[in-house]
Amino acid sequence: MTSTLLAARDVARRYGRHRALEPTSLDVDPGQVLALLGPNGAGKSTLLSILAGALRPDAGEVLQNDGLRVGWVPQRPAQYARLTPRENLELFARLEGVTQPEERARRLLELLELPDDDRVSAELSGGNQQRLNLAVALLAQPEVLLLDEATASLDPRQRRRFWEVCRAVRDRGGGVVFVTQNLEEVERYADRVAVLLDGSLVFHGTLAEYESTPGADVFA
Repeated sequence: MTSTLLAARDVARRYGRHRALEPTSLDVDPGQVLALLGPNGAGKSTLLSILAGALRPDAGEVLQNDGLRVGWVPQRPAQYARLTPRENLELFARLEGVTQPEERARRLLELLELPDDDRVSAELSGGNQQRLNLAVALLAQPEVLLLDEATASLDPRQRRRFWEVCRAVRDRGGGVVFVTQNLEEVERYADRVAVLLDGSLVFHGTLAEYESTPGADVFA
């Protein structure tokens, strides 16, 4: 793999008798933002979790460039509730082997405008918890960023700042994949669109191709 950063090749996943994801192939390319759409239960989070390495596929495989750094922002807070944002970031930085964890934590607190006081994660608003999720994902300076409805709890100002940070990953040659129900975000930020329905990939193309598809808005 050279031009593609991360790829799913015929990955599939079952939960008991339920096939959550049919064999699916998808590429994450440098300098692109890919929107992953579909109704609830379509398999979007399953696919993203497989790409992140958090969930093992029952079939198929995930390929990536050697040494690729992947940051994952799940839907729910992935942080220690009894630690402050700074303590969370310093801990995860050490676990990631980040050099100068205290300095990296300080920079991300400033970048994402997170509170830096004695409030623990459990006491933060939903928006601040989600921005802390992003900060954790950015600790190792990922080349691929995977976002699972990561802006759902953010106000408009927070959402703009969130996307400024995410687009910086793309602008330095990385890739971004985001799951969303927000068509405005798709129109504003996506280069490509993939659509899942009932666990199957039913569309994958450019934003322009998606927008020209009859009834495209029913996919979200």
